[in-house]
Amino acid sequence: QEHLEESGGGLVQPGGSLSLSCVVSGNITRVSSLSWYRQPPGQQREFVGIISAAGQTGYAESLKGRFTISKDNNRNMGTLQMNNLKPEDTAVYYCNVLIGTRSYWGQGTQVTVSS
Repeated sequence: QEHLEESGGGLVQPGGSLSLSCVVSGNITRVSSLSWYRQPPGQQREFVGIISAAGQTGYAESLKGRFTISKDNNRNMGTLQMNNLKPEDTAVYYCNVLIGTRSYWGQGTQVTVSS
């Protein structure tokens, strides 16, 4: 079965940077897109950004300029680079991929921005 696993979360000071990874395994021959979502404490899950199979990216308006999505096809991996982190970025970050007609979620990784 297809499987996603996020990693790279942790504690970082405001203004710092953090890079999250999403490794995809299984049947990955038809990956249409890889997306990142986040869920702050006590809040609803929200969209962060997306990258298509062709490498086209899109971001939540509030995150443009601070967050960058990339992918490495050889490693079956997507990356979310987060810069100038703010306390409000504290959340569980989730990877999501569209493979064929199905959507798959990772288990999430905790990002805490605090001094």
